[in-house]
Amino acid sequence: MLWSIIKIAVFIALVAVASFAAIYLLELEGGVRIVIAGQEFNLTPLTAVVALIVLILAVWLLLKLVALLVAVLRFINGDETAISRYFDRNRQEKGYRALSEGMMALASGEGQVAMAKASRAERYLKKPALTNLLIAQAAEMTDDRKKAEEVYKQLLTNEKTRFVGVRGILRQKLADGDTETALKLAQTAFALKPRHQEVQDTLLELQAETGDWSGARETLRAKLKYGALPRDVHKRRDAVLALTEARDVLDEGKDIEAREQAIEANRLSPDLVPAAAMAARAYLRDGSKRHATRIVRKAWAAQPHPDLAAVFAEIEPDESPQQRLKRFGKLLSAHPDHRETRLIEAELQLAAEDFPAARRALGNLAEEDPDARVLTLMAAIERGEGAPDAVVKGWLARALAAPRGPQWVCDKCHHIHAEWVPACENCHAFDTLSWRTPPAAATGSATGIEMLPLIVGAIEDQGEASDDADTPDTTDETTVTDAELVSDPPEETDTEDRK
Repeated sequence: MLWSIIKIAVFIALVAVASFAAIYLLELEGGVRIVIAGQEFNLTPLTAVVALIVLILAVWLLLKLVALLVAVLRFINGDETAISRYFDRNRQEKGYRALSEGMMALASGEGQVAMAKASRAERYLKKPALTNLLIAQAAEMTDDRKKAEEVYKQLLTNEKTRFVGVRGILRQKLADGDTETALKLAQTAFALKPRHQEVQDTLLELQAETGDWSGARETLRAKLKYGALPRDVHKRRDAVLALTEARDVLDEGKDIEAREQAIEANRLSPDLVPAAAMAARAYLRDGSKRHATRIVRKAWAAQPHPDLAAVFAEIEPDESPQQRLKRFGKLLSAHPDHRETRLIEAELQLAAEDFPAARRALGNLAEEDPDARVLTLMAAIERGEGAPDAVVKGWLARALAAPRGPQWVCDKCHHIHAEWVPACENCHAFDTLSWRTPPAAATGSATGIEMLPLIVGAIEDQGEASDDADTPDTTDETTVTDAELVSDPPEETDTEDRK
């Protein structure tokens, strides 16, 4: 409505300007005298202006007729499309002008203008391969998903534009959360253009999300083949996929296949901790302690990890604490100053009831890098050395409010995972989990400080009970509690008991 009013106003203004100009020329004195071959022509100002306009139109028409005559001559000379090109040239100029204006409108975020220009370009050019994509993108910008899908389906009918149509529908299905259809479309797009990096990444992510690990490994090999992935990164991610495939096979009860996949994953990436742990346990089930020991040592040399220590303890489950401490010495010597090495050694010394050695193993971790595991170990050491309950209570109170220490954290979104998974549970990024200490804000507990009185109160009650009731039963109960604290620290820090 507003646009129509504007056009009417502009038309009235133009008519008014033309009228005033004609009146001015009529009232203007003088004129134009033209002498040609002895003939003299006297023109009034208005007649002169009209004659000039007619002359310009005549010249333009003459040029058009000359161009038509040239096209006819070319047609007679054998150029069968000369005349059709002459008539189509003007339409093409208008069409390409509308197409370029539509692309500029699309880049400027003017969806409605881009849609109108694209429709005009299609009317003049009759080339859907050029205009349909512009129409589809303009429809998406204006939230006209139905129109966009119709255009993408039209693109599917042309061999040259089929990939564009598949990719457009694929994006729509991903936005709708239709993973099953999106996976089929991604496979089709990958078959059309296997070198397309975005399609490769989308297909790999969908295959990982749906658990198609063998298909994901094929896609990963294609990325390596076409140069979209470095060889070392390919080996790492192929190992991740092989490990995940092994875990799925193990859930199905196929132990032999799971063992082979786990060993393959460890071969591809020896520093992948979950693969090393699974491969070592596979060898243990097969009775090969030597191979299991070699795998754990190699992975520990790359990255010390509590899961590796737990598997190393499973190799000899019936050994005494002193024997275990001696056997672990060869493993811990690979990284003697590593934080995990010092914690494992402290736990082993606690199990052997050598509390001064456990304190020496921890060193200054309680002051420089405290977390719940370190502080709980310090509480156990203090209790083992006979420190007052107030001291032990202080260490336990600090352990409750302290960070949990290294965990599986996504490098992309910093989401914390209880155990390793191939793709982040939050952002679904593939192979982004690393064993590290999460940001401090991510480890805080809203109820941690409020729970301190419960623990403090429980310890104080035990202390009062041991002071007030000097009986053998009470003494035995207190002794048992002390021993439990030494040999059975909280679950998340008790690596030795889990071994």
